[in-house]
Amino acid sequence: MNLFADLLASTKGSTVTATGPRIQQRRGVEIKSARELKIMEKASSIVATVLREIMELVEPGQTTGDLDAHAERRIREMGATPSFMGYHGFPASICASINNEVVHGIPSNKRVIHAGDLLKVDTGAYFDGYHGDSCVTICVGDVSEEAQKLSRVAQESLMAGLAQIRAGNTLLDIAGAVEDHVLANQFSVVEDYTGHGVGRNLHEEPSVFNFRTDALPNVKLRPGMTLAVEPILNAGSNACRTLKDRWTVVTKDGNLSAQWEHTIVVTSDGCEILTDRGN
Repeated sequence: MNLFADLLASTKGSTVTATGPRIQQRRGVEIKSARELKIMEKASSIVATVLREIMELVEPGQTTGDLDAHAERRIREMGATPSFMGYHGFPASICASINNEVVHGIPSNKRVIHAGDLLKVDTGAYFDGYHGDSCVTICVGDVSEEAQKLSRVAQESLMAGLAQIRAGNTLLDIAGAVEDHVLANQFSVVEDYTGHGVGRNLHEEPSVFNFRTDALPNVKLRPGMTLAVEPILNAGSNACRTLKDRWTVVTKDGNLSAQWEHTIVVTSDGCEILTDRGN
């Protein structure tokens, strides 16, 4: 899940909800201890399990509300709480965005999934004080060649970015690898939304951008940093707009959008994917 930088910057103090301390005071880029990483591994494994299950069970005729109910039930069964539910008022456990919907689609029992849809499912789990966060794009039934390629390139761009992660490299190394792969395949990178740090808060510093820029801090990577890396690609223009529900973001030109995301920890010689689904 990702939000505008100004929304993240508005976080002050600490908020306690029924599910625990969900928004804590931000302390800059945090280096996680071995104890913290062990907890984040558990939170992230719960997210990976839920997404793997959804990828296996989704089929035409279901609703996005069905998927949300499954995600919430399974997250709670595994001893965690949904990271997204109630976060800045978001009403569900997953974001379910279809076709030209870019991010933050609100699940509904009225929103039927059809063969040919390009479905993005993003979810998070909050376990013992720490979050895991991940997103997949699912080709439902037989989809167009464009949809298949967009999803594949989005996933490849994620992996290209992850391949640049190691202690001593910078966020621009990640961004350049992502952007180069996307542009080489004639798609566009959404710039309104970025990846982020993750840990005690669902969104922490730094912003993990997917495009070359000097407008955001180019942080040097250090072992123990935990990041949610999440390229978002559009088939046409990267311009987006938000619908009247104030959450669902769509492409302005109506073209398709795809997203893949992993929570990772930086190591001395690479990174470990904490939300690895094993597939």
